[in-house]
Amino acid sequence: MRAKTAFRSALAISALALLGTSVPGQAVAATGTPSADAAVRADDLTFATQASRSTRSLVAANPEAAVRAATVCGEGYTKVLTAQRLPSATTRYATVYVYTDGSTTGPRIYDKPTCGVLHNETGSAQYMGIRLKDNYTDTPHDEDFGTFSTYAGPVRQKKGYCGEVYSYMKKGGRVVIDNISAVGICN
Repeated sequence: MRAKTAFRSALAISALALLGTSVPGQAVAATGTPSADAAVRADDLTFATQASRSTRSLVAANPEAAVRAATVCGEGYTKVLTAQRLPSATTRYATVYVYTDGSTTGPRIYDKPTCGVLHNETGSAQYMGIRLKDNYTDTPHDEDFGTFSTYAGPVRQKKGYCGEVYSYMKKGGRVVIDNISAVGICN
């Protein structure tokens, strides 16, 4: 648990540095200084062929937020599968992002590694969480729940394509997000 907290702190510093100190086309290392290869850039992001029109629009409208989420997921997670404002496009408390690194871990379409992040957009710490599950019944879900001011996650699956992402948030003692979304378009 302590290692995850330290990891989360380092990623938060990197993501916050991207928010305030970077310039377009530059990456920022965990130290807050520009680096040629430390973080994801907006031009590094691509879309999975099956990414919805709304996912594409959301990322195009706010590429900086999508870059921060991809940076939290780590190196290589630059192919956007899902981006969704929650609980709706007009009332927003958080945005869930799911990425793949484009590789495959087996012979099926499902065998793509995925990473998910739920970004808190309320401006204050909330009890929230994200759970990522794959399409296989014997694989444990990866989840991150707690009180967070910036994001829940990252959560990962080795074969997460065709799975589900669950997002949850409580604000002022009331559940404001309780959502399940598909990861990818599958039969």
